[in-house]
Amino acid sequence: MARTAGRLALGAVLSSAGVSHLTVARDEFQAQVPRWVPLSPDLVVVASGVVEVVLGVALLVTPRRYRWVLGWVVAGFFVAIFPGNIAQYVEGTDRFGLDADRARAVRLVFQPVLVLWALWSTGAWRDRRRGTRMPR
Repeated sequence: MARTAGRLALGAVLSSAGVSHLTVARDEFQAQVPRWVPLSPDLVVVASGVVEVVLGVALLVTPRRYRWVLGWVVAGFFVAIFPGNIAQYVEGTDRFGLDADRARAVRLVFQPVLVLWALWSTGAWRDRRRGTRMPR
């Protein structure tokens, strides 16, 4: 029950964040794209928003036997966007109320929590050796 609630909550958070990438917070997200990324900030924001929506919905509807794979994919996504969070800290980019180094540092600490949340709520870590989810 707790895992299911965690998975559904993470799906809702990811979906909501993805929609905000594409709509109301698009400019805010563009300002967070590190300067060293060789792509248009708008392209990065739109692409990551689409990925977040897809992953969020997948967390809500994926059948149990495939959730462990999805958990690894979601965790990998959180790892992939971590350099952007590091860049925001290093460059001192003020967005989303993260207007101090301490606030940006707290965000860095929270990113591993998202990775663990994805692995735990989908059973990915537990089922990593089997390649399939164990029936209950």
